[in-house]
Amino acid sequence: MYAMTIPRFGPPEVLTTVELPVPEPGPGQVRIRVAAAGALPIDARVRRGELPLPGTFALPLVPGNEFAGTVDAVGPDTGGPEPGTEVLGFGTFGAYAEYVVVPADQVVPKPAAMPWEVAGGFSAQAQGAHMALSAVGVGPGDNSAAGGLGTVAVQLARAWGAAVVLGSAGERNHDHVRELGAVPVLYGEGMVERVRALAPQGVDAALDSFDDDSLRQAVEIVGDPRRVVSMVSHGTARELGLPKPAGPRSAARLAEMVDLYERGLVRVHLRRTVPLRDAALAHRDLDTGHGRGKIVLTL
Repeated sequence: MYAMTIPRFGPPEVLTTVELPVPEPGPGQVRIRVAAAGALPIDARVRRGELPLPGTFALPLVPGNEFAGTVDAVGPDTGGPEPGTEVLGFGTFGAYAEYVVVPADQVVPKPAAMPWEVAGGFSAQAQGAHMALSAVGVGPGDNSAAGGLGTVAVQLARAWGAAVVLGSAGERNHDHVRELGAVPVLYGEGMVERVRALAPQGVDAALDSFDDDSLRQAVEIVGDPRRVVSMVSHGTARELGLPKPAGPRSAARLAEMVDLYERGLVRVHLRRTVPLRDAALAHRDLDTGHGRGKIVLTL
Protein backbone atom coordinates (compact mmCIF):
# COMPACT_ATOMS: atom_id res chain seq x y z
CA MET A 1 0.00 0.00 0.00
CA TYR A 2 1.08 3.61 -0.32
CA ALA A 3 1.08 5.98 2.64
CA MET A 4 2.29 9.44 3.60
CA THR A 5 4.92 9.51 6.34
CA ILE A 6 6.66 12.05 8.50
CA PRO A 7 10.30 10.89 8.26
CA ARG A 8 11.59 13.90 10.20
CA PHE A 9 10.10 17.01 11.80
CA GLY A 10 9.83 20.06 9.58
CA PRO A 11 7.74 21.98 7.03
CA PRO A 12 4.96 20.40 4.94
CA GLU A 13 7.49 19.28 2.33
CA VAL A 14 8.87 16.62 4.69
CA LEU A 15 5.73 14.55 4.08
CA THR A 16 6.88 11.65 1.95
CA THR A 17 5.05 9.02 -0.08
CA VAL A 18 6.24 5.50 0.74
CA GLU A 19 5.26 1.90 0.01
CA LEU A 20 4.46 -0.14 3.12
CA PRO A 21 3.17 -3.68 3.70
CA VAL A 22 -0.60 -3.93 4.01
CA PRO A 23 -1.23 -4.30 7.79
CA GLU A 24 -2.97 -7.39 9.11
CA PRO A 25 -5.74 -7.05 11.74
CA GLY A 26 -5.17 -8.83 15.04
CA PRO A 27 -7.73 -10.08 17.56
CA GLY A 28 -10.53 -7.56 18.03
CA GLN A 29 -9.34 -5.43 15.09
CA VAL A 30 -10.60 -4.53 11.64
CA ARG A 31 -8.75 -3.37 8.55
CA ILE A 32 -10.24 -0.46 6.64
CA ARG A 33 -9.58 0.39 3.01
CA VAL A 34 -9.50 4.16 3.41
CA ALA A 35 -11.58 6.37 1.13
CA ALA A 36 -10.96 9.68 2.94
CA ALA A 37 -9.06 10.93 5.97
CA GLY A 38 -9.21 14.22 7.83
CA ALA A 39 -6.18 16.52 7.85
CA LEU A 40 -6.15 18.03 11.33
CA PRO A 41 -4.25 20.90 12.99
CA ILE A 42 -2.84 18.34 15.43
CA ASP A 43 -1.36 16.46 12.44
CA ALA A 44 0.53 19.63 11.48
CA ARG A 45 1.72 20.13 15.07
CA VAL A 46 3.04 16.57 15.15
CA ARG A 47 4.80 17.16 11.81
CA ARG A 48 6.42 20.34 13.15
CA GLY A 49 7.66 18.48 16.25
CA GLU A 50 5.60 20.57 18.67
CA LEU A 51 4.03 17.61 20.48
CA PRO A 52 5.71 14.62 22.14
CA LEU A 53 4.86 11.36 20.40
CA PRO A 54 2.74 9.16 22.67
CA GLY A 55 3.67 5.69 23.86
CA THR A 56 5.94 3.70 21.60
CA PHE A 57 5.42 5.86 18.50
CA ALA A 58 8.53 7.16 16.75
CA LEU A 59 9.57 8.56 13.37
CA PRO A 60 9.02 7.71 10.60
CA LEU A 61 5.32 8.02 11.35
CA VAL A 62 2.11 7.75 9.31
CA PRO A 63 -0.09 10.60 10.64
CA GLY A 64 -3.86 10.82 10.67
CA ASN A 65 -6.42 10.21 13.43
CA GLU A 66 -9.76 10.05 11.57
CA PHE A 67 -10.92 8.25 8.45
CA ALA A 68 -13.76 6.69 6.50
CA GLY A 69 -13.68 3.63 4.29
CA THR A 70 -14.79 0.04 3.80
CA VAL A 71 -14.02 -2.86 6.13
CA ASP A 72 -11.60 -5.03 4.18
CA ALA A 73 -10.65 -7.72 6.71
CA VAL A 74 -11.59 -8.74 10.26
CA GLY A 75 -9.15 -10.14 12.79
CA PRO A 76 -9.64 -13.25 14.94
CA ASP A 77 -12.22 -13.10 17.74
CA THR A 78 -13.78 -9.96 16.28
CA GLY A 79 -17.56 -9.85 16.29
CA GLY A 80 -17.90 -7.30 13.52
CA PRO A 81 -18.42 -5.26 11.49
CA GLU A 82 -18.43 -7.59 8.52
CA PRO A 83 -16.17 -7.11 5.47
CA GLY A 84 -17.81 -4.78 2.98
CA THR A 85 -19.34 -2.54 5.67
CA GLU A 86 -18.85 1.18 5.05
CA VAL A 87 -17.64 2.86 8.24
CA LEU A 88 -16.12 6.00 9.70
CA GLY A 89 -13.87 6.00 12.71
CA PHE A 90 -10.83 7.15 14.61
CA GLY A 91 -7.45 5.94 15.79
CA THR A 92 -4.03 7.14 16.92
CA PHE A 93 -2.05 7.81 13.73
CA GLY A 94 -2.04 5.68 10.59
CA ALA A 95 -4.93 7.16 8.57
CA TYR A 96 -2.82 8.82 5.83
CA ALA A 97 -2.66 5.48 4.02
CA GLU A 98 -4.58 3.15 1.72
CA TYR A 99 -5.30 0.85 4.67
CA VAL A 100 -5.53 1.36 8.42
CA VAL A 101 -6.06 -1.18 11.22
CA VAL A 102 -7.96 -0.16 14.37
CA PRO A 103 -9.92 -1.87 17.14
CA ALA A 104 -13.42 -2.77 15.97
CA ASP A 105 -14.94 -0.57 18.69
CA GLN A 106 -13.43 2.55 17.05
CA VAL A 107 -15.63 2.49 13.96
CA VAL A 108 -19.35 3.02 13.37
CA PRO A 109 -21.48 2.45 10.25
CA LYS A 110 -21.40 5.26 7.70
CA PRO A 111 -24.84 6.48 6.64
CA ALA A 112 -25.40 5.85 2.95
CA ALA A 113 -26.24 9.51 2.38
CA MET A 114 -23.08 10.82 4.09
CA PRO A 115 -20.46 11.63 1.41
CA TRP A 116 -17.06 10.00 1.86
CA GLU A 117 -15.35 13.39 2.22
CA VAL A 118 -17.68 14.37 5.05
CA ALA A 119 -17.32 10.98 6.74
CA GLY A 120 -13.52 11.09 6.56
CA GLY A 121 -13.42 14.44 8.35
CA PHE A 122 -16.28 13.92 10.78
CA SER A 123 -14.97 12.14 13.87
CA ALA A 124 -12.47 14.64 15.29
CA GLN A 125 -14.60 17.78 15.25
CA ALA A 126 -17.79 15.92 16.15
CA GLN A 127 -16.28 14.10 19.12
CA GLY A 128 -14.23 17.13 20.14
CA ALA A 129 -17.32 19.33 20.31
CA HIS A 130 -19.23 16.60 22.18
CA MET A 131 -16.45 16.15 24.76
CA ALA A 132 -16.06 19.89 25.27
CA LEU A 133 -19.75 20.72 25.70
CA SER A 134 -20.27 17.65 27.90
CA ALA A 135 -17.52 18.92 30.21
CA VAL A 136 -19.31 22.21 30.84
CA GLY A 137 -22.81 20.74 30.87
CA VAL A 138 -24.46 22.72 28.07
CA GLY A 139 -28.17 22.00 28.06
CA PRO A 140 -31.67 23.43 27.67
CA GLY A 141 -31.97 27.13 28.42
CA ASP A 142 -28.24 27.88 28.48
CA ASN A 143 -26.65 30.82 26.75
CA SER A 144 -23.37 29.56 25.28
CA ALA A 145 -20.36 30.81 23.36
CA ALA A 146 -18.16 28.78 21.01
CA GLY A 147 -15.11 29.57 18.92
CA GLY A 148 -12.61 27.63 16.84
CA LEU A 149 -14.34 24.25 16.91
CA GLY A 150 -17.43 26.38 16.60
CA THR A 151 -19.00 25.00 13.40
CA VAL A 152 -19.99 21.75 15.10
CA ALA A 153 -20.04 23.07 18.67
CA VAL A 154 -22.59 25.75 17.79
CA GLN A 155 -24.86 23.20 16.12
CA LEU A 156 -24.47 20.73 18.98
CA ALA A 157 -25.28 23.36 21.59
CA ARG A 158 -28.45 24.20 19.68
CA ALA A 159 -29.33 20.51 19.31
CA TRP A 160 -28.92 20.08 23.07
CA GLY A 161 -31.30 22.92 23.77
CA ALA A 162 -29.13 26.01 24.34
CA ALA A 163 -31.39 29.04 24.10
CA VAL A 164 -28.82 31.44 22.60
CA VAL A 165 -25.42 30.60 21.14
CA LEU A 166 -22.75 33.20 20.41
CA GLY A 167 -20.07 32.31 17.87
CA SER A 168 -16.78 34.23 17.86
CA ALA A 169 -15.30 34.69 14.40
CA GLY A 170 -13.62 37.14 12.09
CA GLU A 171 -16.01 39.52 10.39
CA ARG A 172 -15.80 37.73 7.04
CA ASN A 173 -17.22 34.60 8.70
CA HIS A 174 -20.14 36.26 10.47
CA ASP A 175 -22.67 35.25 7.81
CA HIS A 176 -21.56 31.64 8.22
CA VAL A 177 -22.06 31.88 12.00
CA ARG A 178 -25.58 33.23 11.45
CA GLU A 179 -26.36 30.36 9.07
CA LEU A 180 -25.47 27.93 11.87
CA GLY A 181 -28.07 29.57 14.12
CA ALA A 182 -25.66 31.56 16.30
CA VAL A 183 -25.17 35.25 17.00
CA PRO A 184 -21.76 36.30 15.61
CA VAL A 185 -19.32 38.30 17.71
CA LEU A 186 -15.94 39.60 16.59
CA TYR A 187 -13.08 37.87 18.43
CA GLY A 188 -9.96 39.64 19.65
CA GLU A 189 -9.37 42.61 21.93
CA GLY A 190 -12.62 43.97 23.36
CA MET A 191 -14.53 40.70 22.95
CA VAL A 192 -15.65 40.75 26.59
CA GLU A 193 -17.45 44.05 26.14
CA ARG A 194 -18.95 43.01 22.81
CA VAL A 195 -20.33 39.78 24.28
CA ARG A 196 -21.81 41.60 27.26
CA ALA A 197 -23.53 44.05 24.92
CA LEU A 198 -25.02 41.17 22.92
CA ALA A 199 -25.91 39.05 25.97
CA PRO A 200 -26.61 41.38 28.92
CA GLN A 201 -28.27 38.44 30.69
CA GLY A 202 -24.88 36.71 30.82
CA VAL A 203 -23.27 33.64 29.27
CA ASP A 204 -23.58 30.29 31.05
CA ALA A 205 -20.83 28.27 29.33
CA ALA A 206 -18.05 28.68 26.79
CA LEU A 207 -15.74 26.61 24.59
CA ASP A 208 -12.44 28.07 23.40
CA SER A 209 -10.01 26.63 20.88
CA PHE A 210 -8.09 29.70 19.79
CA ASP A 211 -5.37 30.86 22.20
CA ASP A 212 -4.53 31.87 25.78
CA ASP A 213 -5.89 35.40 25.43
CA SER A 214 -9.27 34.31 24.09
CA LEU A 215 -9.49 31.65 26.82
CA ARG A 216 -8.92 34.24 29.55
CA GLN A 217 -11.59 36.42 27.96
CA ALA A 218 -13.99 33.45 27.91
CA VAL A 219 -13.46 32.88 31.64
CA GLU A 220 -14.08 36.57 32.32
CA ILE A 221 -17.28 36.45 30.24
CA VAL A 222 -18.71 33.37 31.96
CA GLY A 223 -17.42 34.16 35.44
CA ASP A 224 -17.19 30.48 36.44
CA PRO A 225 -14.11 28.56 35.21
CA ARG A 226 -15.95 25.28 35.81
CA ARG A 227 -18.16 26.11 32.83
CA VAL A 228 -15.39 27.00 30.39
CA VAL A 229 -13.36 24.43 28.47
CA SER A 230 -10.34 24.79 26.19
CA MET A 231 -9.31 22.44 23.40
CA VAL A 232 -5.85 23.98 22.88
CA SER A 233 -4.53 26.13 25.76
CA HIS A 234 -3.96 23.27 28.19
CA GLY A 235 -1.39 25.03 30.41
CA THR A 236 -3.58 28.10 30.87
CA ALA A 237 -6.62 25.86 31.38
CA ARG A 238 -4.87 24.10 34.29
CA GLU A 239 -3.77 27.45 35.71
CA LEU A 240 -7.34 28.75 35.65
CA GLY A 241 -8.87 25.55 37.04
CA LEU A 242 -10.89 24.65 33.96
CA PRO A 243 -12.36 21.16 33.51
CA LYS A 244 -10.85 18.82 30.96
CA PRO A 245 -12.92 17.80 27.92
CA ALA A 246 -15.13 14.87 28.92
CA GLY A 247 -13.26 12.10 27.10
CA PRO A 248 -12.30 9.65 25.90
CA ARG A 249 -13.30 9.23 22.29
CA SER A 250 -15.70 6.33 21.80
CA ALA A 251 -17.88 4.65 19.22
CA ALA A 252 -20.95 5.52 21.30
CA ARG A 253 -20.06 9.22 21.24
CA LEU A 254 -19.36 9.11 17.51
CA ALA A 255 -22.60 7.21 16.80
CA GLU A 256 -24.57 9.86 18.71
CA MET A 257 -23.05 12.58 16.53
CA VAL A 258 -23.70 10.59 13.35
CA ASP A 259 -27.35 10.31 14.42
CA LEU A 260 -27.54 14.10 14.79
CA TYR A 261 -26.06 14.42 11.29
CA GLU A 262 -28.67 12.04 9.86
CA ARG A 263 -31.42 14.06 11.54
CA GLY A 264 -30.13 17.26 9.95
CA LEU A 265 -29.08 18.82 13.26
CA VAL A 266 -25.34 18.83 12.50
CA ARG A 267 -23.70 19.53 9.16
CA VAL A 268 -20.07 19.73 8.11
CA HIS A 269 -18.43 22.46 6.07
CA LEU A 270 -15.57 21.29 3.85
CA ARG A 271 -12.84 23.84 3.18
CA ARG A 272 -11.12 21.72 0.54
CA THR A 273 -10.38 18.16 -0.50
CA VAL A 274 -6.87 17.13 -1.53
CA PRO A 275 -5.56 13.80 -2.91
CA LEU A 276 -3.52 11.95 -0.30
CA ARG A 277 -0.40 12.15 -2.48
CA ASP A 278 -0.66 15.96 -2.23
CA ALA A 279 -0.94 16.02 1.58
CA ALA A 280 1.76 18.71 1.73
CA LEU A 281 -0.75 21.12 0.12
CA ALA A 282 -3.22 20.39 2.90
CA HIS A 283 -0.54 20.96 5.54
CA ARG A 284 0.47 24.28 4.02
CA ASP A 285 -3.16 25.33 4.45
CA LEU A 286 -3.20 24.02 8.04
CA ASP A 287 0.01 25.93 8.84
CA THR A 288 -1.66 29.26 8.01
CA GLY A 289 -3.91 28.85 11.04
CA HIS A 290 -6.76 30.36 9.03
CA GLY A 291 -9.69 29.14 6.99
CA ARG A 292 -13.14 27.80 7.68
CA GLY A 293 -14.12 24.16 7.59
CA LYS A 294 -12.45 20.79 7.25
CA ILE A 295 -9.58 19.77 5.02
CA VAL A 296 -9.96 16.17 3.85
CA LEU A 297 -7.52 13.88 2.06
CA THR A 298 -9.04 11.57 -0.53
CA LEU A 299 -7.88 8.26 -2.01
